[in-house]
Amino acid sequence: MKTIKGPGIFLAQFCGDDKPFNNLNDIAKWASNLGYKAVQIPTWDKRIFDLEKAGSSKNYCDEIKGILNEQGLEISELSTHLQGQLVASHPAYDLMFDVFAPENLHGNVKDRTKWAVDQMMNAINASNHLGIEPIASFSGSLLFHTFYPWPQRPAGLVDEGFKELAKRWKPILDHADSMGVDICYEIHPGEDLHDGVTFEKFLEETNNHRRAKILYDPSHFVLQQLDYLQFIDFYKDHIKMFHVKDAEFNPTGKAGVYGGYLDWKDRPGRFRSLGDGQVDFKSIFSKLSQYGFNGWAVLEWECCIKSPEQGAREGSKFISDHIIEVTEKSFDDFAGADIDKEQIKKILGL
Repeated sequence: MKTIKGPGIFLAQFCGDDKPFNNLNDIAKWASNLGYKAVQIPTWDKRIFDLEKAGSSKNYCDEIKGILNEQGLEISELSTHLQGQLVASHPAYDLMFDVFAPENLHGNVKDRTKWAVDQMMNAINASNHLGIEPIASFSGSLLFHTFYPWPQRPAGLVDEGFKELAKRWKPILDHADSMGVDICYEIHPGEDLHDGVTFEKFLEETNNHRRAKILYDPSHFVLQQLDYLQFIDFYKDHIKMFHVKDAEFNPTGKAGVYGGYLDWKDRPGRFRSLGDGQVDFKSIFSKLSQYGFNGWAVLEWECCIKSPEQGAREGSKFISDHIIEVTEKSFDDFAGADIDKEQIKKILGL
């Protein structure tokens, strides 16, 4: 068993153009003052992190660690969600996903994909420079537009889609392996890796690549109505990252899992600040601790009602209160006694 590290906070939803959210030093001080012990860094936001420089310069990475250490913080992980999304993108989404890439690549899918792969390679190098094993990412998707198909999917479509997805990710995973880094895919609707079955399919196509891991976020499972506790039982050996994010699902006679194209605040399934939703975090922290999860509990704030500042303030205490300091002895050790083999045989009647 392991005591989970935390609390950490994912900075992506907090970065902005105004202080203290527009530079690393100030946002680090803000996070530290709220009680956080680590930050998860979005590698696409140059206001706080230069990925290209981090991928080529260990000195720059040491500077980043120094800024955070001065505020009593560590880096829990680097995030490459936006870049990972662009490793595999179906043409139906290309116009919307262009905003994730530099403007000069908009409309140029081939070069945009190459840029995304280069970004992933830089992130792997940077993580190695920082001495951090897991990286957060999305798998991207070639198939999600067919997840509830009409007309029916032609035979072989899913197999071919996952073969192509694995083909695109295999060189990235191989480089990650050479650098001692895990790619933790957030299991997420909109991605080809959106549940346990699809993660297993990806593993199969990558020959069970040892660097293909999971970022566990129960909020996405609530919205899918997937058993997020049993998921831990199934995939405990692959879970290397943990987003602590709450959600609720309240279906009506008008809308359910698919949400009716409604705004977030009006959907039956919606994300909430920690403690305001339906996720059973006590059981989650118990299972992850029991199974020896050795990573950080990182707040990801996404709430359609509460402000991010309040969510961050409350989230630090919420995570701290749920972290279990695991025991190093059994509760009934006091009743134990030294027993030799002869005594054991007598007890068994042998």
